[in-house]
Order: sequence, then C-alpha cells, then structure tokens
Amino acid sequence: MQPVTPLTDAHLTRRAQAGETGALGLLLARHHASMRAVALSLLGHGPDAEDVVQDAALTALRRIGDVRDPDAVGAWLRALVRNTARMQLRSSREMPGFDALENLHPHLDDSAERLIEQHSQRDWIWAAIDELPPKLRLVVMLRYFTGVTSYEQIAVACEIPVGTVRSRLSQARSKLARLLMAGAAETHDDAAARTRASRKEALATLAGWESGALPREITELWPARSEMVGRLGRPGEHVHPIPVMRRFLEDGVRQHLHRVTAGRDIDIWEMKVTTRHGSLHHCPPTLTWLMLRQDGRVRQLRVVYPRNPAPAAL
Repeated sequence: MQPVTPLTDAHLTRRAQAGETGALGLLLARHHASMRAVALSLLGHGPDAEDVVQDAALTALRRIGDVRDPDAVGAWLRALVRNTARMQLRSSREMPGFDALENLHPHLDDSAERLIEQHSQRDWIWAAIDELPPKLRLVVMLRYFTGVTSYEQIAVACEIPVGTVRSRLSQARSKLARLLMAGAAETHDDAAARTRASRKEALATLAGWESGALPREITELWPARSEMVGRLGRPGEHVHPIPVMRRFLEDGVRQHLHRVTAGRDIDIWEMKVTTRHGSLHHCPPTLTWLMLRQDGRVRQLRVVYPRNPAPAAL
C-alpha cells in the first residue's frame, strides 16, 4: 500500500480560500504552537496571550483570501498574532477582538444580511455561534453584530456586571476558536435566509402597529405569553409588548428598522427613532429590540437604549 502523502500548507491554504473551513482548521492546528510562541514572546504567560492567539485564528477566517504565497501561510499566521498582540500593547481601550466577526458588522446603510451573504464562511460562523450556550451567544451577538457594543451597554442590556460581560466574551472567543481549529460540520442553517425572514417580520410588525392591525402571521409571532422585560416591563407582573409599544406610538414616537441580526433563538432588531415635538417620551435616536424566541415565537422582548441606558418609565 502506498503511503499517504501529507497535505501541504499550500494545498490546505487553497482549499481554505475556496471556502473549506475544515482546511483552515487543519492549518491552525498545525501552526498553533508557533502562533502561541509569538504571543508568549510579546505578552508573557497569561490569558492575554491565549486571547491573542484565538483572535488571530478568527481573523484568519476572514482574511485567508489575502494570502498570496500559500507556502508561507505559517509566517502569515504568526504575523497575525504579532499584529494583534502589538495592538493590545499599544491600546489602553477595549480591544475589538474577534476580528473575523467584527468586520462583518454593518456600516452605513449596508444591511447585515448583505455583508454576511458576501462572506464565504458565513454559515460556519453562524453555526458556530449557535453552538454557544445562550448566555455566551447573546453577548457575542450584541458585541459584534449590533450597535450595543460597549461592555457597559451590554451589561445594561443583559442586566449583568461588566466583569461578567468580559468573562462571557472571553469564554465565547475561546470556544469559537477551538471549534474553528477542530474543523466544522459540512451543512449549516442558511444564516442569510434566517436574517431575511427576521427582517420581513420586523417590517410587518412595525407596519401593523402603525396601521393598528397586525397581520395574522405577525400576531402569531407575538402570542399571549410574550412578555416585556427589563425597564419597560413591570417586576412581578406579566406585561405584553404590544400595548407597551403602542403607547409610545400613540405619543408620537416612530421607529424605523435599521438593522437585523438573527440567530437560532435570538433576534435583535435595531431601530432609528423619531419623536414628535411635545411628546411625553424623550427617546434617544436609536434603540434596540432584544428578543428571545421559543418555537419560533417571541418569548421575551427587552428594549435597550444604547446611548441612554435609563429611559423614562411609561
């Protein structure tokens, strides 16, 4: 029997550039030791070095197409680690991290689904996110796919300490990097289709509230058990989202869909807000709907004000 010829770096790189996430995972596993050595040389032993290696692995997911010399992919991976470590050393502010996801964040008028659809690894990314426990999945979706990006804003949205936000993001980064290095499943949910469906629901919901009559399929999205939680809810009392949001509407607050992020059981709708002169509610120019689903229907809605975490109570 002829011996099996090991796959070269060049061969794996070309396969990864063609969209094969498993090939990239093999490359990362092969070069993990040298990537970690670079991080340790710059940052010393500790969690920062591990985080930098994980960030570099996720950056490679987005930028593997930049490699011009597939035989030199090892040097390219080490350079990613070096650059990420130097950014951390230079910067005293929060590191964006998670570059592969950070660069999928929508800018200007681009929709989230359009950017995700252009990304060759989009289904792997969303399938990997869906593998995270719900608490980790939520902070990842907020941090890297919405306008609720600072640790403080996420802490307010999730009603947890800032330190817990940092811890959960670190855990999520570690889990995703390990998933990437281990390879990924061949088939995943179509993330772009899921986002399009959520956008359609958001637009229909807003149009129905404007007209005063929700279409039947949208009524089913908001069953009687749906609950408004957080600052707009009432502790110890079940409050349905529809009457709460209608009170804002009747007082001249208009919401316009800006961006949609859809996971397996978490949807995030970001709104731009206009307020009629003389309105009793002084809303900031943006707000975010954070929805937890069960069986496709909304179980809980929390409204988050990214630029003003303490909105006036109704």
